[in-house]
Parts: sequence; structure tokens; C-alpha cells
Amino acid sequence: MSDQSQRQPTRPSDMLEPVRVGKGATRGTWTEYLVLFLRLMAAVSLIKGLYHWSQVCGIGAPADAGFQAHTIAWQTATVFFAVLDLVAAVGLWLAAAWGAVVWLTSVVSMAVVEVFFPQVYGGSLFIVLVEMTLLGIYLWLAIFSARERP
Repeated sequence: MSDQSQRQPTRPSDMLEPVRVGKGATRGTWTEYLVLFLRLMAAVSLIKGLYHWSQVCGIGAPADAGFQAHTIAWQTATVFFAVLDLVAAVGLWLAAAWGAVVWLTSVVSMAVVEVFFPQVYGGSLFIVLVEMTLLGIYLWLAIFSARERP
């Protein structure tokens, strides 16, 4: 078996690597803060995904207010976020580029659903504010992390 790190990338996707903190790096680098934030968001996404799956499975819901009792729009959005949040959690925990993309898709989608389709989840502006704040923190950390690397 050959060492994969020695191979030359043949596709653009082969050049994408997870965010890594160098062994000789000093404490408190922006990259470390970014990875810590990604891990924290992975935990939040895991909780959100499990919450949505509990809604799909009817855990904690009265017999007449289960998944089937909701509108098709609510059911579709709930299944969408149940899958997307768990996939994002895995990618964020690995600090992979695709994890951040899936998480960004989830965050923006939740904000769009809350703003443009208030009949689905109730249109909470608090949720939109929280999601956009987390997005801003991620972008800020990503920019500063990219600046500290040559």
C-alpha cells in the first residue's frame, strides 16, 4: 500500500483537507478557535438533528399530535433538517470543508424557513438572529484563521 499523502492530487476535491492545527503552533491561534467553534457547532447540530428525529418518530408527542397530524410543509422541513443537521454534525466534528458547507446550508435554510415560511415553524425572529449570529462568528473565525496561515 502506498502512502496517500505522497500521491499527487488528480481532482480538485482531492486537494480539500480538514482544518488541522499544527503541532508546533502556539496556543490560542485562530485556527484552534475555529476548530473549537466547529466542534461546538457539531454538538449543537447533533442535538438539533436528534430533536427533529424525535419529532419524526413522535417521541414526547400526544397520540393525536404526532408527525402525521402536521402539514406537509412541516413534515418536509422537519425531515430535511433531521437529516441535514446530523450530516453537518459529523462534518463539523471532523473539521472537514464539506461539513462547514452542509452546516452553512442548514443555518441559512432554517433562517429562510423562519422568515419566508412562518406557517411552518412559527416565524421566530429569535431563531433567525441566533442562526445569523452563529454564521457571522463562523465567517469571522474563518477569515482570521485564513489570515494567520501563509
